[in-house]
Amino acid sequence: MEAEMSKIRTKYICSECGYESSGWLGKCPSCLKWNTLLEEVAEPEQASEIKHSLKDLPPAIPLSDIDAAEGFRIGTGSAELDRVLGGGIVPASMVLVGGDPGIGKSTLILQVCSKIASQKRVLYVSGEESIQQIKLRADRIGLACHHLYMISETSLERIEAVLERDKPELVVIDSIQTMYSGKLNSAPGSVSQVREVTGSLLRIAKKLGIMVFIVGHVTKEGAIAGPRVLEHMVDTVLYFEGDRRQDYRILRSVKNRFGSTNEIGLFEMGEKGLMDVQNPSSIMLEGRSEDQPGSVVVGLLEGTRSMLVEIQALVCPTSFGMPRRMATGLDHNRLAMLMAVLEKKVGMQLHSFDAYLNVAGGLKIEEPAADLGVVAAIASSFKSRPVSHDTVLFGEVGLTGEVRAVGQSEKRLSECARLGFKRCIMPAGSARSLRDNHGLEIRPVNTIEEMLQALF
Repeated sequence: MEAEMSKIRTKYICSECGYESSGWLGKCPSCLKWNTLLEEVAEPEQASEIKHSLKDLPPAIPLSDIDAAEGFRIGTGSAELDRVLGGGIVPASMVLVGGDPGIGKSTLILQVCSKIASQKRVLYVSGEESIQQIKLRADRIGLACHHLYMISETSLERIEAVLERDKPELVVIDSIQTMYSGKLNSAPGSVSQVREVTGSLLRIAKKLGIMVFIVGHVTKEGAIAGPRVLEHMVDTVLYFEGDRRQDYRILRSVKNRFGSTNEIGLFEMGEKGLMDVQNPSSIMLEGRSEDQPGSVVVGLLEGTRSMLVEIQALVCPTSFGMPRRMATGLDHNRLAMLMAVLEKKVGMQLHSFDAYLNVAGGLKIEEPAADLGVVAAIASSFKSRPVSHDTVLFGEVGLTGEVRAVGQSEKRLSECARLGFKRCIMPAGSARSLRDNHGLEIRPVNTIEEMLQALF
């Protein structure tokens, strides 16, 4: 016993990347983040366990002899969720769902379980709520869960035994931060526990062909709580975005081994749970005031979906020594860069003005094609001159003021025409490759000066 205790040592693990160190370091050598190394107790793996793991090695199979089962996916009953997943759930895959508390993660997954349980055996493992509490939620949103099985358990070893015994086709773990393995001395939610539990569940999922949904908490910064390596281990990572006080929710795919990334789905929270929104562009433009300075519609591409989004800007004289630059739904640094381009290349004196930018609808924009719309919204507010309500813009803006081409322009134009817009200002490089203008008046531009002349 004493010999075993003497083997126990302390190690430090980075909560971001999983890097291990024998001593504490202020800065992680792997991910270069500060103050991320956490102390944990390490136990060496027993030699008998290593020998046992080397038994029954799987045979190597030629690639040509492997049946890929192309197109075999399980529908979730939600068209929006299927879109985000790339067409449905892939068997033997692991999906991580993250989001703020109360935003609808558990509700959506419970709806999926109810739908799939009509055809397949589904097991819901809850580590936070009792099965009675989950039953109350299911009754509240009117779900029929006759073939949905539930257990309240946090022990990995006990969960593995249930999976081996019952062999469900879909398993939900809610949440991963509450699960623990008896092999480790660390507390549930620690770096080692999250990594060990996820790795074990992934192995058994691949072995038995089980689809696994994992619910994960998020930090104040909006990232999945726990080590960053957790996102690397799973097949798909989905994030819920939006304000829980509002009705609409956005589900975004930030990683998908079986489909496109940055795909989004739009849901509306109602009395019957989360309902699909089939026309996101109309929702994003709902309530837009026409012919108001600072309001511009941009054509974006989120994954494979074309969307129209309103960008709002407010430029006003500053009351502070340093002008403020605030952005909601857009990277703050991107806003500062585009304002610097306007000031340098167009001569717009913005150094003594505050600038506030908002993407209506709660959407977070990362695509550079929104640059032209941001520049137009800032200029419109600064000049107090509205942009015509039937005009859409898209295009990337460079540091020299040039407007660079973006991909899939015809898909964006098709969405513009469908919603009744008449004119589109777009990069000249993209306009040259158009085969169909979809009935819109196309105004190609090479620089932001040309764009401003076309608008005002």
